[in-house]
Amino acid sequence: MPNTVNQARDQKIANGPTPMMVQYLALKEKAADCLLFYRMGDFFELFFDDAKKAAETLDIALTSRGAHGGDPIPMCGVPVHAAEGYLAKLIKAGHRVAIAEQTETPEQAKARGGYKALVARDIIRFVTAGTLTEDSLLDSWAPNMLAALCVVDGTIGIAAADISTGHFELLAVAPAALVAELARINPRELILPNGFTPAPPSAILRAKSDFDSDAGRAALRAHFAGSDPAPIASLSRAECGAAGGLIQYLAHVGQGKMPFLKIPRQRQYAEHMAIDQATRDSLEIISAQRGGRQGSLLYEVDRTVTGAGARLLAADLAAPLIDQRAIAARLSLVEWFYDAPLLRDAVRAALRQMPDVARALGRIAAGRGSPRDLGQLRDGLDAGRNLRERLGAMEQRPNLLDHLLPALDGHGAMVEQYTRALVPTPPTETAQGGYIAEGYDAALDMLRITGRDARQAIAAMEARYRDRTGITSLKIRHNAVLGYFVEVPAKHGDAMMRADSGFTHRQTMAGAVRFNSPELHDEAVRIAQAGAHAVAAEAAHLEELLDSAIARRDAIAASADALARIDVAAALAERAATSGWCRPRFADGPCLEVIGGRHPVVESALSRGSARFISNDCRLDPNNRLWLIGGPNMGGKSTFLRQNALIILLAQAGSFVPAISAKLGIVDRLFSRVGASDNLAQGQSTFMVEMVETAAILAQATPHSFVILDEVGRGTSTYDGLALAWAIAEGIHENNRCRCLFATHYHELARLSETLDALSLHHVRAKEYKGDLLLLHEVTTGPADRSYGIAVAKLAGIPPMVLARAKDVLARLEEGRTRTGGLAAGLGDLPLFSAALDAAEAKVDALRERLTGLDIDALSPKAALDLLYELKRAAGEE
Repeated sequence: MPNTVNQARDQKIANGPTPMMVQYLALKEKAADCLLFYRMGDFFELFFDDAKKAAETLDIALTSRGAHGGDPIPMCGVPVHAAEGYLAKLIKAGHRVAIAEQTETPEQAKARGGYKALVARDIIRFVTAGTLTEDSLLDSWAPNMLAALCVVDGTIGIAAADISTGHFELLAVAPAALVAELARINPRELILPNGFTPAPPSAILRAKSDFDSDAGRAALRAHFAGSDPAPIASLSRAECGAAGGLIQYLAHVGQGKMPFLKIPRQRQYAEHMAIDQATRDSLEIISAQRGGRQGSLLYEVDRTVTGAGARLLAADLAAPLIDQRAIAARLSLVEWFYDAPLLRDAVRAALRQMPDVARALGRIAAGRGSPRDLGQLRDGLDAGRNLRERLGAMEQRPNLLDHLLPALDGHGAMVEQYTRALVPTPPTETAQGGYIAEGYDAALDMLRITGRDARQAIAAMEARYRDRTGITSLKIRHNAVLGYFVEVPAKHGDAMMRADSGFTHRQTMAGAVRFNSPELHDEAVRIAQAGAHAVAAEAAHLEELLDSAIARRDAIAASADALARIDVAAALAERAATSGWCRPRFADGPCLEVIGGRHPVVESALSRGSARFISNDCRLDPNNRLWLIGGPNMGGKSTFLRQNALIILLAQAGSFVPAISAKLGIVDRLFSRVGASDNLAQGQSTFMVEMVETAAILAQATPHSFVILDEVGRGTSTYDGLALAWAIAEGIHENNRCRCLFATHYHELARLSETLDALSLHHVRAKEYKGDLLLLHEVTTGPADRSYGIAVAKLAGIPPMVLARAKDVLARLEEGRTRTGGLAAGLGDLPLFSAALDAAEAKVDALRERLTGLDIDALSPKAALDLLYELKRAAGEE
């Protein structure tokens, strides 16, 4: 925005009067740490530090006027009509904004307190990242979640809502599961009670009393009065406390106006796959590591044609299901659309024309609805009804579709009323009217006719005045200051000013003179009165229509949800059909059988360059559950690991998968330790991050989990790294007993296949031809014979002199390995992981028995000292 914005506004403020500044400071105290948008005429003004922050973020001029305590007051401002664009920038930059509006007109202020009375203002709303409803401030393709936490008796309650659509869910989790759940929800704002630890720096802290569980349950009952009380009665104290904190925050942000919330869904932690934040980042499920959707799994899978469908697909990928029946229901609907391409195209074409019903309803329920929102409800629900009739006439419908279709019915009367009441394309603004259709209200039509007749009378009057005066350039014009007036060129002004002319002088301009007449005044009054009455009549109708939508909000929300699910299913079928994906099958036991599996993101990237992706098979079962995979860098190990994790995720989200065939057992937790990077902000090196992530896997993975590990042990000394990789592989095999793909460059780990019966050796193929490395990207059985590190370095452009020296050093190292047995020398007699633990425990038990049998009171000082030396020797023995 050009800096002249503030220059235009500066004319409205000279030296701010003390009463205005007193009012401002009182409102700023109420706004606390939020930027305060203080309404002054056609501008929102910011002062002091708020002005400095806003000017820097918005790149607008920072000025100063008046004085406060002797110092100039920094200030800047933005036009009211363009405020949403500026708000979007401020919210994106991490600010929160309080909107202080004028709550009375200047005329009302004068009537209340005289000529110098200050117009009353108050904060009507707080604009925060988690409480947005405006289209211009939201990403139509992504949820906008707000979450609140509460701890009761060691259990953490989570309340999460998207007020732009009414989505509301509650769940209770153990502290260890909190991070994974917050990663799934991905809230834009997190609300915590004072004293909650650890509290992220960006969290909003509120009074502990807001999170009282009894008050929370009462708030839920009050908010959902008239609804079935059973869902609220079954909530835990932790869930009620979190819900209470969220509702109190929403009431504060809306300054008493509550947004639309559906009856809360009580989610169970065990009903969806647990995925921690490190795994989500590694697999790039919702966003790519470099930021944004492009390059993520969601970006490559998403073929939805509605914003609601895109948001639901993102939620599905963020929380894959555990229940096989629910997964099968989704897959059957996808398959139904997959098998009917003509129907799929027709359904997607119909959905593409539909507005975002859910978010239009959210704005209406939040008190910010417009005629356009009502028009979107009308058009979306009408299109939904037509879609229901088409799909309902089809045979052999899947069960999920039969469950969804009834939700699209029942809106006929409301759609018919909105069709009669609203113009085909209703506007967003209401000040000028024009959104109520002709024929809906006879009285309103008469007011409009009166206004039109008066305008026609003015046009006829203009012609008569020209004939009477002989001034052909005479015109009747209108502006906001003078209203209607007669305008003639300045050279005719004297003739019009004669006493017998019938005109009254209004204004003299540089090249024109303006007049009024009794006849023109009467017609202007008729137009003004008719226009004002028409606008008031339209406003009354708008209020009635908005109320009727709010009364049916639950049914409308159910329709929006049904349309979103149909969109997701049709979109997944489209993605599968265009890329040759298959429907996955599920088994009761922990297995994974993928034939011709591909990585959807990498395959798509290669196809854009006309390259072919090399597919690979993967077969894991209880007797072959850990694959140790070697091979060169750039050979495709990491891609192979990730693609199998993504195939599992897609399958349990209810999607077809990129493979010729796929069969798997349900995965309860998904872990990926691939491609860690350092975390300088928390003082953690790459190796430390890797160990933290690996520790979480060893502590949380179950026999039904799936784990991918890539080059565990790098980043420290060779001996330390090999030792850790060896012990971690043994621990996963013996203790966690989960399905695992373990990529490594430690060839010595191949010896684990001699002692671990469920571990098998694999490698990605590569060949050297005339000194060049050929990467085949094929995974095959057997150990890797070498890592081809120097050959990969050659591909990367390492200078020949350095490569030659590296080859010489490698030859000497390999010669030494041959003589000594290499790094793994001495590991042949190493006991198994469990046996080593048993031996250590046996040593401790022996010392414990010796100490338990002592009669300490009977020992002399010398005997006690001798015994202490003896126990120390025993503890130090191997």
